[in-house]
Amino acid sequence: MGADFSALFFGQEGFNACSNGSNVSLQAKPNLGDLPEDCVALILGYFDPPEICKLASMNRAFRGASWADFVWESKLPSNYELLLRKVFDDVPENLGKRQIYERLCRANSFDGGTKRVWLHKRTGGVCLSIASKGLAITGIDDRRYWNHIPTEESRFCTVAYLQQIWWFEVDGEVDFPLPTGSYSVFFKLQLGRASKRFGRRICNSEHVHGWDIKPVQFQLWTSDGQYAASKCFLKETGKWNYYHVGTFVVDSSNASTKIKFSMTQIDCTHTKGGLCLDSVVIYPNEFRERLTHF
Repeated sequence: MGADFSALFFGQEGFNACSNGSNVSLQAKPNLGDLPEDCVALILGYFDPPEICKLASMNRAFRGASWADFVWESKLPSNYELLLRKVFDDVPENLGKRQIYERLCRANSFDGGTKRVWLHKRTGGVCLSIASKGLAITGIDDRRYWNHIPTEESRFCTVAYLQQIWWFEVDGEVDFPLPTGSYSVFFKLQLGRASKRFGRRICNSEHVHGWDIKPVQFQLWTSDGQYAASKCFLKETGKWNYYHVGTFVVDSSNASTKIKFSMTQIDCTHTKGGLCLDSVVIYPNEFRERLTHF
């Protein structure tokens, strides 16, 4: 294969010189830097975005080709212009497609900082997260039941901590122009309150109770009539887990989809407590198996 590749660049005289042991000048030897940028850009289109960025460091031709708009157009969501208008107040008109991809890959806040959206760097899938402060939580304003506590373990730097309550209910919704595809909704929860002592993470499970008596019910509804529900006992303490609510499908990228979701345990025969609520996340369904979920 190496000889065939070299034959594209050397004439018969070059081969004779090599076979006779003669020296061939370095300028005559082919290398990847000799490829035209347009050809390199076509090749880069077959790679994932992180791989494109790594290949860009090879030489000038690859670096220039890595900025070609048509390379990144295929990596962006089909409705990326709608995403930009939803998330950013002002987007410069001269941004290239790679710059747009880079901006969308950041965790971009909207709705007063209570929601964040980003693209998965490798696949370009749209991911959403809704903070605990962006949810309607029964009793959240009564410090006897709930508290917002700061933590480095949340992308929102704060979580809602439940000490004890009889009627547990959390509701939320998001209206967003998701690209076509299948999506899963999760509640990110932890039994116990984590902290650090002498640089080590510890989790206080003193207030954890009531979650093994009756299951928690999760539900979701979409604006086009889809519905899903699931039930689960909360058991594992000291670790963040993703609890699967359900799956929904987006058929059109040209309009916003409204998703409503809830988590309830309203059996008032017993109290429950010791729960940390970080957020609700919406991921492309292909990521479902990668998460620790119940």
